[in-house]
Amino acid sequence: MRAVVQRVTEASVEVERRTVGKIGRGYVVLLGIARDDTERAADFIADRIIAMRVFADPAGKMNLALEAVAGELLIISQFTLHADTSRGRRPSFLAAAPGDLARPLYEHFVAYCRARKVAVATGDFGADMQVKLICDGPVTILLDSRQAPI
Repeated sequence: MRAVVQRVTEASVEVERRTVGKIGRGYVVLLGIARDDTERAADFIADRIIAMRVFADPAGKMNLALEAVAGELLIISQFTLHADTSRGRRPSFLAAAPGDLARPLYEHFVAYCRARKVAVATGDFGADMQVKLICDGPVTILLDSRQAPI
């Protein structure tokens, strides 16, 4: 599982010109699910995101986690994070889980974050979405469950 996490001051996602998710201060999480991903990988990535300390403390140092700033999550499914660009000019997406495999893991990830008492907004799984955000910093973090000790 891969995630691109961007610290934002606000963000929203639209489907067919209708806002389906909106947050204030927090993270936009672009979540890519691979064919062989598991709930354990999803839990690991979610825990890392929630505990990550990249919000400024009173001294201006990146030292505070999401909970400390009452931050929110906007979670967007993003199969293109598993693009293989090693050959040719057109990316291959064979490593990405197909929708019938990815949707349950995406829903598990969202539910897991909500169970951790984080305010969560989402896009519309599988839809053509337009994401608007104000990246704060900018701070952008890449996470990959394959690089984790799980």
